[in-house]
Amino acid sequence: MNALSAIDKKLLRDLWRLRAQVIAIAMVIASGVALLITALTSGEALRETTDAYYERYRFADVFASVKRAPETLVVDIANIPGVKQAESRIVDIATVDIAGFAEPATARIVSLPDDGVPLLNRIALSAGRPPHPGRVDEAVLGERFAAAHGLNLGAKISILLNGRQRKVTVVGHSLAPEFIYVIAPGAIMPDDKRFGVIWMNRDALAGAFDMEGAFNDISLSLNRSVEPDRVVARLDTLLAKYGSAGAFPRDRQLSNRFVQNEIDQADTMAVILPTIFLAIAAFLTNMIMTRLIATEREEIGLFKAFGYSDRAVAWHYIKMVLVIACLGIAIGIVIGSWFGQIMLAMYGENYQFPFLIYRPSPQSYAISFLVSIGTAVVGSLRAVRAAASLPPAEAMRPPAPPIYRKSWLARTRIADALDEPTRMVLRRLGRWPIGAALSMFGIALSLSVLLLALQWDDAINEMIEDYFFRASHQDATISLLEPGPLRVLHDVAALPGVMAVEGQRVVSAKIHAGHISRRHGVIGITEAARLAPIHDVTRGALALPENGVVLSTSMAGVLGVGKGDWIRLELLEGRRPIRELRVAETFEAYIDTPIYMHLDALSRLLLESRQVNWIHVRVDAAERAAFLSALKETPRLSAVSFRESGITIFRDTIEKNIMVFIGFYTLFSCSLAFGVIYNTLRIALAERSRELATLRVLGFNRAEISYILLGETGILTFAALPVGVGCGYLLSEYIAEKFSTELFRVPLVVHDATAGLAAVGVLGTVVICALVIRRRLDKLDMIEVLKTRE
Repeated sequence: MNALSAIDKKLLRDLWRLRAQVIAIAMVIASGVALLITALTSGEALRETTDAYYERYRFADVFASVKRAPETLVVDIANIPGVKQAESRIVDIATVDIAGFAEPATARIVSLPDDGVPLLNRIALSAGRPPHPGRVDEAVLGERFAAAHGLNLGAKISILLNGRQRKVTVVGHSLAPEFIYVIAPGAIMPDDKRFGVIWMNRDALAGAFDMEGAFNDISLSLNRSVEPDRVVARLDTLLAKYGSAGAFPRDRQLSNRFVQNEIDQADTMAVILPTIFLAIAAFLTNMIMTRLIATEREEIGLFKAFGYSDRAVAWHYIKMVLVIACLGIAIGIVIGSWFGQIMLAMYGENYQFPFLIYRPSPQSYAISFLVSIGTAVVGSLRAVRAAASLPPAEAMRPPAPPIYRKSWLARTRIADALDEPTRMVLRRLGRWPIGAALSMFGIALSLSVLLLALQWDDAINEMIEDYFFRASHQDATISLLEPGPLRVLHDVAALPGVMAVEGQRVVSAKIHAGHISRRHGVIGITEAARLAPIHDVTRGALALPENGVVLSTSMAGVLGVGKGDWIRLELLEGRRPIRELRVAETFEAYIDTPIYMHLDALSRLLLESRQVNWIHVRVDAAERAAFLSALKETPRLSAVSFRESGITIFRDTIEKNIMVFIGFYTLFSCSLAFGVIYNTLRIALAERSRELATLRVLGFNRAEISYILLGETGILTFAALPVGVGCGYLLSEYIAEKFSTELFRVPLVVHDATAGLAAVGVLGTVVICALVIRRRLDKLDMIEVLKTRE
């Protein structure tokens, strides 16, 4: 008994006969599925890893810092309704002198309780142990900070604690949930050599910073379903008279913001690019099914004459689509799962996790399967409906020949100047404009995706050029623990090698506009600022208004205000003044959301004389070593960042990630281009085999019929280049907008060389496909083709 019906046997024969086209379409579907699986599973893994890390190591829900508050206040804080646990600690910044490292490293010093196990924000020891109770000369180092300097267990380092050098022994290496992303104050990227985290016993820090019976940092965990904002408001009230810089919930914690930003971008990635690939897969499916059904009119008529219903015929072709889609989905799931693990490993390099969890949920695969199947079926519905509705008698007849008319081009002298093969190519394009336009658009989309991947390098270089060269002219930036009078600038200017010095006053603040509030630093500068002026990405350095605030456009967008509007500024230092201020100017910046004021206006609000806590310096390269040595002996430094190292780290970190991204999308866009171009050529060959064989019989040589067939695709390809560049530009603009956050704005920059490289990539794919088709054309059996009824 034969298990397969006649129509199913035909299905297997069709799939085998069209195997090359089936594989090409399946690869396009696989690319879309792989992108979707990669984005869904890597984002899901990052989210699950983060949640598990936060839960296991008790990441706090609310944070606050003060100048100095009595330990007895912790009881009152713990009694705030909704608070589950409250834990105080001592946190400060210190300079670290490491043998063999010329620059002064800085570290955030965090206290540990006597038993080494905090209630909240627990450390994840990767080696060694916590400091023994009572030992003031032992420390646990951040894992990457220790690795960057080769500081193994037992190593000695010197820490400048509140102006006093202290030798400590490294007894452990650790990570912590609040330091998944570790950056120095004012920095934009982690620098493991120059900034890290160090944990020491509380007794050691209490003695060094005069904090016996007091604390300067507190963390809270909340009961489930408690709104953090109410607790934050109550906590601010309790801490107001102790020099609080304002409490904030977990979602405003810096490290967590970077991680959540990464998760959001993965979610964005899961929507946009797979949609493009799957839409093109639907287009290709429709193209091949339309062609297949057009050549099978006689078989369709026979099936219906033998009693097969319209539904059976439609199901026959739907099954073909399902087989192609399932093949693509299977390949895409394998590739996507592999790439998802690569992406998670990349997250593990950028962020500091003690473990990584890659456990994709069935939902990710189910979504990919259903979306891909649905796209392929929808793409073929028009062709399948045409097959199902074809009456048997009509199906048995060949399709009505098209009506040919003499085109306008044929009436011109241009046509007379062209050779016969070229006129044939142009005549066919003119007679089938819709098909030609769709093929051209498919090639253009391939180019646009490749351009999207390649232009990221241009965008990153533009960010580096603007932020580090056009906006900043200093060699180093020194952050002070406490603001100092302007004479501090003279002290810094007296350091060896310093050629220019410029101060800023940075104050924590809350900015309110209607119901929207943001916690951010306000930078006070003078009109004489030259090393770090207000810089707009297109207008350059801007004049500083005497009154009002100058907002970056991204901050203005968050607050929903513009030039001339009013905001309420609440400074979180001194007497915490609150003032209504006008937005005097807005400017565009790629990195962060800076807010500027005139230093005099800021000083008046704070009721203080001109003070600075950030100092930019230009340093003579010949005396750099002496400058660095002097900095190591300078107390009360919060952090020192160097522009040169910042450029290196930014470029290394971003380029490492971006090259993986470009590699992924180059591979996918090449598969997309191959699928579109190969199917276009293969269908053209199938449709024109009889015509080309006839031309061979009439005396045209192989080169001429190859030119007639491939010339059409060549013209479509060259026509697709400007369209593809335009689509790539629009797609890049859309992606840049979707990927922009409060932390980074991706500029839209596409250099001519990048567009040219993308075009060369597509042209190379066309050449490969053309060589494959040319080989099939050379093997064309003219007698067999001419016997076939058209």
